[in-house]
Parts: sequence; C-alpha cells; structure tokens
Amino acid sequence: MAKVHFIGIGGSGLSAIARLLLERGDIVTGSDRELTPFAADLQKAGATVYIGHHPRNIGGADWVVRSSAIPDDNEEVVAAQTANINVYKRSDFLGELMADKTGIAVAGTHGKTTTTAMIAWILIELNRNPSFIVGSIMSNLGVNARAGKGKAFIIEADEYDRMFLGLKPHIAIVTNIEYDHPDFYPTYEDMYAAFEEFVDLLPADGTLVVCADDSGANSLINHARKAEIAVVGYSLPGEKTINSPTWVQARGLRPNSLGGFSFEVASNLNSDLSSIKVDLQVPGEHNVRNALAALAIVGLLGLSPQQAAKALAKFIGTSRRFEVRGEVDGITVIDDYAHHPTEITATLSGARARYPKRQIWAVWQPHTYSRTKEFFLDFSRAFKDADKVIVSEVYAAREPKEEFSSAEIVSAMPHPSARFIATLEEISQHLIKLLQSEDVLLVLSAGDADQISTDVLAGLQER
Repeated sequence: MAKVHFIGIGGSGLSAIARLLLERGDIVTGSDRELTPFAADLQKAGATVYIGHHPRNIGGADWVVRSSAIPDDNEEVVAAQTANINVYKRSDFLGELMADKTGIAVAGTHGKTTTTAMIAWILIELNRNPSFIVGSIMSNLGVNARAGKGKAFIIEADEYDRMFLGLKPHIAIVTNIEYDHPDFYPTYEDMYAAFEEFVDLLPADGTLVVCADDSGANSLINHARKAEIAVVGYSLPGEKTINSPTWVQARGLRPNSLGGFSFEVASNLNSDLSSIKVDLQVPGEHNVRNALAALAIVGLLGLSPQQAAKALAKFIGTSRRFEVRGEVDGITVIDDYAHHPTEITATLSGARARYPKRQIWAVWQPHTYSRTKEFFLDFSRAFKDADKVIVSEVYAAREPKEEFSSAEIVSAMPHPSARFIATLEEISQHLIKLLQSEDVLLVLSAGDADQISTDVLAGLQER
C-alpha cells in the first residue's frame, strides 16, 4: 500500500488514475482549486481532497503526481522536491499501472474517449473484468476508471503534452490524426511525429488498429509495416482500407429508431465478425467508426462478436459527449465536448440525423486562443447543420487572456443566424426567453459552458 498525492486531482485525467489506485487499496490524497464533480466523487470513494494548494497537503506522500497544467513552481511541487519525494506527470506514471496487463491504448485527435469507453463497456459486458481509464464519465457505469482483475487494461491515450508516449500498449488504436494543440505542437508535422513515436511503443507481437478513412491515421500503416507490426484497418462503406491486409468495415449504414445508426459488419479479421448486425444508440457516423475500432479489438482478443454487438446496443455514451441533460416542455438540452471544427461538424451532423425536423440551436464556447485563431476559417464554416448559432467569448483555459475576441469569427460566419453573446449568463437568459417546444439546444464546450445547460433547464422549469 502506498500513499499517493495528486496535484490537480479534479481533472478527468488525474481523477481516473486516483480512482484506480483507491480501488487497488492505496491511500489517495489530492488538491485542486475547486471541488469538481470528479474530485467530489473521489471524496465519496475514500480520497482526501484539499481545496487550494499548500505544502502541508503532501505530508506523508510516497509519490506525487501532477497535472500537465500544474507549473514547476507550484508550492506543492516545490515542497515535494525539497522533501525528495518523486514527482511524476501522468506520462511517467501510467506505464507502470499497465505493467503485466494487455494494454489497449486508444489515441487520435477525435473520438478516443468514446472508443475507449466502448471497448471497456464491451469487455465488462463479456465478463472480462478489465481495468480502464477513460477521459470522461461512462454513462453506463457512472465512473471514469476501474481497477479490474482481468488481463486487459484499456486506456485513453492523450497526445497533449506527449502523455501517450509513457504508455506500454500491446494494441494501439489511432482513430484519426488532425492538427490540434497549437500551443504545444508548433506544426502538424510535430504532432504527426509524436504519433509515429506512439506506434513505435508497440512490441514485435503488437497490433496497430487504424481508421483507414482518415488520411493521417492511414499514413501510419507504412510506418508500422517498416517495423513489421501487424495492422488492422477499419472504414465506412465505399472507403478502401488501403495498405491494410486485415480489415473491418461497416455495410448498409442507415439511421435507426434508437437515434444512432444500424449496420452490418464485414471483415477478414475474424469470420464471426462478418455475421453480425450492430444497432447504436449514440448518434453520428463518427460513432460507427468508433464502434468498428471496438469490434476490431473484439476480433483480436477472440471474443464473441455477437455478444459485443449486444453490448454496443446498450452503450449510451459518456458525459459531455452528446449527453442529453434533460427535456422541458419538449425542449431537449444536450452537452457535447466538441472544441475542434471537425468535432463540431460531426456532432452537428449527428444531431441533424437524430432530429431531422427539429430546430437546432448550437451554442459554442471557443476553447483556448491558440486553437481558436489557428482554425479561424474552419470554425466559421463548421455550423451548417445548426439553425441558430450563438458564440461566447473564448475560454482561455491554460493560456493568458488576449485582446482577441471570438466576435471576429461570428463576423466571418456565412451562417444566416449567428450571433456573438459574450457571457454565459447572458446566453442562458437569451435562450430561456427564445427556446420553443421541439427545439434542440446543443452546447459545445470543453470549458465551463456546460453551466448553460444547467441554467437553461432550471430557467425553463420556472418559465
């Protein structure tokens, strides 16, 4: 038993590791600026959580783990180093957690949270008792991590801060590679090189699973082949799994009454995979791709595709990934974590497929100045499937405040009904006044704009 202290325990990444350690019997303490829902859940599970940072918080710790957002001069980091206590980042710590397990690491610019959750859910439903770390709360389970007794360890592999290079995967999934995190990767080439290093982590008997529809992910196939790593490609109908001798593909894609898509699977990976039909509740074609990645894992592990399809039909997603927060007077309120133009486009496309005849309001809170400015034009054109668009001021996150305003993007939008409203409170009041029965409100934010959903639901109840 060890005592581990987490600086920034309220975030999705560190809270998941903390939960894993609690479940295996370690003593967990942590600190953060506020008591987030993640931190509150850990308190209930037995962790000691301090609000605010102070040197005394690390007392008695064997190890300290810090969030990427915690600077070197943080008082708890300095106190730990002074006391000769090892201070780790996630990337340093996660590899050891995966020791002696079959590591399944899910990477990609988009879709890695849902894909990780799908795989974990399937293995739970198939009684494999996996360990897992997901970057969001799994709606089916109400947790973002678990220390299982089984052999598999499924983990979301985050490319930011090169965290995924500390992992020890036996199977690696790359859902897509698209430029992001300009505050950390100066160019796409820098980011792509990190993904090549991620593939290089695989052992000689490992497997790379890639989305063949995505040019960035597909280009990793040649890199893997040079290292003689086995490759499985997956794709939607009409796409070719170029360079991949082993493949999984969706056929007969069609909307279903559950709000997602149904399809049949074709594959040369496992003959049983080609005999199943899949019905998804989670919306959008992007989630069909995520499901195909999960089914590729089922084939590689030699599990039952039929049972996996039944599990996928019961999968309801994760928090802030097309999460239906509530409905009042026929108005549906949904939270989504989309913060990249490609994610926004895919999420709104999924919403339009699920609600083809309803008016969709999209509220977007831009996340970081660097990302907002880097993809200025793409953001301005990402909202074609929304009827009404509202954009808030930028959520700076880890960056200092700048003079730039997201009002500039609204001015450049070709959308006929887009407007800038700076504050979340003003947006909520505006929506409470104007939303009508059958409207769908979709809040797109990786920051704190999910508060809009809470406030609007409360305001509609009062109205």
